[in-house]
Amino acid sequence: MASKVFLDANILLDLTLKRDHFDISKQIIELAINGKIQAFTSPSVINVCAHWLTKVYNDTKAKELLITLLADVKVIDIEHDIVLNALLSRINDIEDAIQYYAALHHRMDYFITRDKQLQKQAISVLPIYSPDDFLKEFENA
Repeated sequence: MASKVFLDANILLDLTLKRDHFDISKQIIELAINGKIQAFTSPSVINVCAHWLTKVYNDTKAKELLITLLADVKVIDIEHDIVLNALLSRINDIEDAIQYYAALHHRMDYFITRDKQLQKQAISVLPIYSPDDFLKEFENA
C-alpha cells in the first residue's frame, strides 16, 4: 500500500505559484498522481493556499488550481478533541500544531513541510521531512 503523506501549505504553494522549489514539489505531486504515495492536506492548508493564489492570480484561477490539485490530494479534517490535543501540545505555532495532529490522527506515514522550526518538534510516531529529505528517503525505501 502507498505511503500516506501530509503536505503542508508551503509545498502546495511552491507548486501552484511556481516558486523556487517548484521542481521538488512537482516531483512529490507526481508520486501521488502515479499512485506511489497517497497525498493529503487539511482545509486550513487549502484556505492558506486559496488566500495566496487569489492574491497572485484571481478567484477563478485560484479555484481552478485548487480543483486540479485536489484530484490527487485528499482533504482530511479532525474533531474537537484532536484540536484540543494539538493546542495542548509542545508545538508553539497553533496552525502547525493543528496540521500535525490532523496528520497524526489520520495515521500519516510522513509529514512534509519546509518549516524548519516545525521539523524540530516532530515526535517519532510521525516524522517531519523537508521535501528534499522526503524524496531521498522515499527513493531509498
